[in-house]
Amino acid sequence: MDPVAFTVAGIPIRWYGILIAAGMFIGLQLALREIKRLGEDEDKFIDLFLWAIPAAILGARLYYVAFSGMLDWYLRHPLEILNTRHGGMAIHGGLIGGFLAGWIYTRRHRINFRKWADVAAPSVILGQAIGRWGNFFNQEAYGRETNLPWAMYIDGAYRHPTFLYEFLWNMLVFAWLLRQRRRKRFDGEIVLWYFMLYSIGRFFIEGLRTDSLMLGPLRVAQLLSLLVILISGWLLRRGRQKVQS
Repeated sequence: MDPVAFTVAGIPIRWYGILIAAGMFIGLQLALREIKRLGEDEDKFIDLFLWAIPAAILGARLYYVAFSGMLDWYLRHPLEILNTRHGGMAIHGGLIGGFLAGWIYTRRHRINFRKWADVAAPSVILGQAIGRWGNFFNQEAYGRETNLPWAMYIDGAYRHPTFLYEFLWNMLVFAWLLRQRRRKRFDGEIVLWYFMLYSIGRFFIEGLRTDSLMLGPLRVAQLLSLLVILISGWLLRRGRQKVQS
């Protein structure tokens, strides 16, 4: 599988980048439809998007560098920290960076952050689902060896296609968020569902992967997923109790 789709002036354009860009574009269009339906300011939402995307890319890279096990090397070669063409980005860092930028932007413009986060959540999970096919073209983010009938031959062995598992799980979460959006009871409910459900799937899928970022003997993504599940579940319950009282 060739990870390079084509070249422009000798520069390779990779499928991974194409799919990430496609996920961003489709996600933005989906979110703008909801923003328009809600009567919110479309131009300001686009401005937020233009701030959140670079912040997400930066966050994804810094998160990877921090937990790559090569932090000392990166500190000795600081120019490599931002060299994403050599690989190494993590979705959790991207989410932290993107949502932090969104929170700062909405506070500065006196916009309801939780309401706009609800708008963005389905787009984010859809973009993640599309982006996982970039892992397929890169032959990465796969799992340990297995003899299951849907195993994929990668790196000299039949392995769990964990990128496919996450794609399928993310699409199920996407469908659930769209369903819940019509029934939401309070601002922030949809984004909390997103955080909780994505983290549940990621916790189990991460346990099958062979390329996890580690913190000692522990998988960082599983630790963070467990924390997010607990906090999101508690906030969902608290929000619903406030509505009912």
